[in-house]
Amino acid sequence: MESTAKAVNAALDAAVPEKYPETLNEGMRYSLLAGGKRVRPALCLAAAEMVGGSAAAAMPTACAMEMIHTMSLIHDDLPAMDNDDFRRGRPTNHKVYGENMAILAGDAMLAYAFEHIARATQGVPADRVLRVIVELGRASGADGLVGGQVVDIQSEGKEGGGWRG
Repeated sequence: MESTAKAVNAALDAAVPEKYPETLNEGMRYSLLAGGKRVRPALCLAAAEMVGGSAAAAMPTACAMEMIHTMSLIHDDLPAMDNDDFRRGRPTNHKVYGENMAILAGDAMLAYAFEHIARATQGVPADRVLRVIVELGRASGADGLVGGQVVDIQSEGKEGGGWRG
């Protein structure tokens, strides 16, 4: 697991481009490269290998999954959500870069996750890449991650007092 985490960290470091505005790039990298076990990418790579694929071909998707997860953490820490000041023993993104830049860093990371899959995936048929993009979009949108955040907010009584689904 440790060697997989190192490989994922190296791939994430290489994946985040320097082309974005400096503060935005710093904010993205601050949270994305903050460490962690990299369980989600490790599971993605292992699943690819279990069905006869290669970890190398799945690495862009594994990185994208971690980018989406990191975006969710950045947004979840915001004052409008859970209002956390620390994550993994470090000040949260909005405490370091401000709320506005944290929102933009999360938004940019979400968009870049999909761009990264489309641009960096090599040797995989286009229809499979498209299927991955569709599934990640579904899982990170209203039917998945965002919908779950709505349930979290409503169950805390911050807005309307409960799930109305």
